[in-house]
Amino acid sequence: MIGSLIEKEITTPAQYPLSLNSLTAACNQKSSREPVMQLSEKAVQDVVDDLVKRHLVSNRGGFGSRVTKYQHRFANVGFGSLEFSAQEMGILCLLLLRGPQTAGELRSHSGRLCQFTDVNETENVLRGLAERSDGPFVVQLAREPGRREVRYAHLFGDQDVETAVPVATQAPTASGDAEGQSRSSDRITQLEDLVLNLQEELEAIKARLEALESGSRD
Repeated sequence: MIGSLIEKEITTPAQYPLSLNSLTAACNQKSSREPVMQLSEKAVQDVVDDLVKRHLVSNRGGFGSRVTKYQHRFANVGFGSLEFSAQEMGILCLLLLRGPQTAGELRSHSGRLCQFTDVNETENVLRGLAERSDGPFVVQLAREPGRREVRYAHLFGDQDVETAVPVATQAPTASGDAEGQSRSSDRITQLEDLVLNLQEELEAIKARLEALESGSRD
């Protein structure tokens, strides 16, 4: 819920804050979500009401307003203790919306929220979020069998971090192993980026074709 509000604040500021209908549509969005949900407006309203009570969301409804709108009070709102850079906010938003991801996946998915020059910069921001004095806000998960890359998860809400390991323990012990793993990691990240970019381009082409087909039928 908060991830959807953060996303829309950044990507569609003209439509932000969000009405209940718009927030429900954002939560049920089929792209950029893992898992994809099918929430009713009542379910969304119940969660929003709870977040309002916890001062994490504010109600913009008032006298003369026909539609109640909602905005997050999660961070960067001019009051409260949490302040994040654009890159930090982008990473946290992605982790809230898509769940645990690798640094390469976060960089590939971040285009509409913030910009990273390379995976190393993404990893540095993740490390900063894990080591902040007022945090930690993210955690590195233990490497899963069959996976070469480690994933990261946010630490907001009820998170199971039993398999988490400190972010700073990524470096191999031997320099030769470190160089080999670094090169391998770079190649895998490049392939991941390529696949994700191709998927996004394919989705865009499909959307254009569907629009053209719809226009021809009309």
